Amino acid sequence: MPLQLVGVIEIPGATGSAFDHGAFEPQTARVFVAHTALNGIEVIDPQTRRHVASLDGFPEAAGVVADAGQVLVTNRGSAELVWLDAATLKEKARFRTAPRPNGVAIVAQSHLAVAACIGDQQHGPELQVIDLATGQRWAIPLPGRPRWCVPDASGERIFLAIRDPSMVLVARLPDLGDVRHWPLPSPGAHGLDIDHRAGCLYAACDGGALVALSAATGELRAEWPLAGSPDATFFNPMSGLVHVAIEEPGQIETIDPRSATTTCFTTAADAPTTALVPPDHLYVFSPYHGGVLDLIETTGTPHSGIYKAE
Repeated sequence: MPLQLVGVIEIPGATGSAFDHGAFEPQTARVFVAHTALNGIEVIDPQTRRHVASLDGFPEAAGVVADAGQVLVTNRGSAELVWLDAATLKEKARFRTAPRPNGVAIVAQSHLAVAACIGDQQHGPELQVIDLATGQRWAIPLPGRPRWCVPDASGERIFLAIRDPSMVLVARLPDLGDVRHWPLPSPGAHGLDIDHRAGCLYAACDGGALVALSAATGELRAEWPLAGSPDATFFNPMSGLVHVAIEEPGQIETIDPRSATTTCFTTAADAPTTALVPPDHLYVFSPYHGGVLDLIETTGTPHSGIYKAE
C-alpha cells in the first residue's frame, strides 16, 4: 500500500526553513508542528487543507505532542515546556525544564507531561515528568542523548529512545521508577512509536534499521533495513503500516510488518518531520516545497506531479 500525493499546503516562511516534531490533535482535528527555525508553532486544519495560524514565542521549538484538546511543546532554546489549549490556541502554563528539552509525551488521562532533555556542558541528559495540574515533578538522569518518547496505552509506563548506547529506556509513570534498558541491534535509536493493540514498539535507528520490540519484555520481534538515517516514525493503527521519514536522500519508507514489504515515496532533502493524520493521511513538512506534502495511503496509481492547494 504505497503513498500518493494529494497536494501541498503552504506554510508562511516555510521555504528553506526547518521544522521539528508534528502532531495531530483529535478533538480539534488540527495539526501542530514545531517551526524551529522561526521559533514558533504552525497550525494546520486538515479538513480545509489550510494553514490556520502561526504562534510565536517558542525558542527553538522541538517536540510537539497533542491529545484531549491539549498541546505540549518543548523549547530547546529556553529550557521550557509550554502547555496550550488546542481550540483557543491560548497558553495555559509554561514550565521550566532541564537544558535543551527535546522529545515530549502527554498522558492526558493522568494530566502528565514527559520531557526528555538533552542537557548541556553543565547538566547531563535528564528525563522529567510534570503533573500539569499540580506542578509536581519527578526526574531521573539518562545514560545518553534522548530522542522520541511514547507512553503505553494505560499511561503507566514511558518508552524513550536513547541514541548512544542505542536502546529503549522504560520507566514507570509518574515516579520514573523500575527503570529498564532494552538494547537495540542497530546504533542510534531515533524515531519511536507503539502499536498498543499488538504491544509492539517500532524504533527507527540511525544505523539504517527499523526494529520491532515487544512492549512488554523488550524482546526483538523483527528488523527491516532503511535507506538512510531516520527521524519521525509513525505507526498507523488503522492500516497497520509504519511510516519512517528519511532526511537524506529525502523519502518516506512505508513498512508493512505483516508482509515485511517496504515501499518508498520521494519527498525532498531536509524533510524529516511528519505527522500522522487519521485515518490515512501522512503530512510531510518540506522546506523545499514551502509547506506540507499531504500524502494518503492508497492502493491506486500514484499521482505524477505536485500541485499547490488553492
